[in-house]
Amino acid sequence: MLLKNRIEVCGWLATQPARRYLPSGTAVATVRLGESYTYVSQGKAEQHTNWHALSFYGDLASLAATFNKGDHLFVEGTMEQRKFTPADGSQRMIWELIVHSCHLIADPRPRTGPATAPAEKAQPGNGATTQEWPIG
Repeated sequence: MLLKNRIEVCGWLATQPARRYLPSGTAVATVRLGESYTYVSQGKAEQHTNWHALSFYGDLASLAATFNKGDHLFVEGTMEQRKFTPADGSQRMIWELIVHSCHLIADPRPRTGPATAPAEKAQPGNGATTQEWPIG
């Protein structure tokens, strides 16, 4: 079956992921990811950044909790629109990317923070590596 609602995004984490638990006990981690591109407008280079709300569920939520602000990620998932009511009582809508798989694109510089030991793959070109965590 062809998955029609499939999104791939590569970008940088804006904050530390926030982890919480649903009433059912399922772990959920949320974070924002920014991806930028440069274009030329009227002879001037302009930069634009798109922001994406990411949601990780279950085992991926536990994994996402180990990520740090500024980490470079490649994520794949589906887009979902969700309605909610904040404390002020107004109705809000948000589009979020429900992550099905992710790859941490490792920075060649030494990293400080939680140590993890996933399988590493070579990234062609710049000597960086990627770390892959499939859904179990």
